[in-house]
Amino acid sequence: MSNSSFPTEFLLLPFADTHELQLLHFGLFLGIYLAALLGNGLILTAVACDHRLHTPMYFFLLNLALLDLGTITTTVPKAMANSLWDTRAISYSGCVAQVFFFALFVAAEFSLLTIMAYDRYIAICKPLHYRTIMDSRTCVNMAAAAWGSTFLNAVLHTSNTFSLPLCQGNALDQFFCEIPQILKLSCSDAYLREVGFLVVSVCIVFGCFAFILFSYVQILRAVLRIPLEQGRHKAFSMCFPHLAVVSLFISTGTFAYLKPSSMSSSSLNLLLAVLYSVVPPAVNPLIYSMRNKELKDAVWKLMMGCFSEALNFLVSSAYHS
Repeated sequence: MSNSSFPTEFLLLPFADTHELQLLHFGLFLGIYLAALLGNGLILTAVACDHRLHTPMYFFLLNLALLDLGTITTTVPKAMANSLWDTRAISYSGCVAQVFFFALFVAAEFSLLTIMAYDRYIAICKPLHYRTIMDSRTCVNMAAAAWGSTFLNAVLHTSNTFSLPLCQGNALDQFFCEIPQILKLSCSDAYLREVGFLVVSVCIVFGCFAFILFSYVQILRAVLRIPLEQGRHKAFSMCFPHLAVVSLFISTGTFAYLKPSSMSSSSLNLLLAVLYSVVPPAVNPLIYSMRNKELKDAVWKLMMGCFSEALNFLVSSAYHS
């Protein structure tokens, strides 16, 4: 097998043809990335520091924030660097890393969203048994299972994808490296093996989606039986953020990968990729804090504490100078 079957670098799809528009894209992505870092960082710090948030729901939210940071960090910094320096290149090892970490974080996020649906189901449908079922050991084991299984899944897909000979060039029709785009470069019938693995993954995703849907049907039935309007409002406030995140994540990702080939175009691929890989990590903190008073209070307390410390430091510095 010739060395040309394994390119030394890949060429990513640019967002624009002119350098001015590339710089505009850099500024836009920089703003989104900083918003994601700030929002998820505040959630991580607030949950870790506030003992009132040491509950299963916020433990899983902390894991989700970590995954969101990982997902957006895998794709956006390289895209910003390419736009800033007006280049398209990514090294072979960089492409491998992007494929592995993107597969890991996206699969782990979907697994975690499934676990969070189960957590909401137990909290609302079986409230008297919640502390017994969702104890700390169970929560840690469930999170570890999600991380561990998706890690093995990412290793399998990455090693299988990059073991294929690639003789259809090195230009990818996407702004980051992802498995379907790399498979298009394969010149071997062995790609059917990876397609088979992807089909199995899709089946698992739909299985998780069916579980989430079933959980929310049961939750809706339980909420409608609550006699007090205040109780129903609290239950809906607990479930709405999770349901909104699941809907955004699944709808954009499903349409991106299952859309008809007649609708495929470079601009549409870019738009959909941004919607399922960049937007959710940035807006998830806003969605989860929007109707969650406990989380908003913890974040506000954290911000005020940081502001107070900074102010005291400035006053102290000015006094000693």
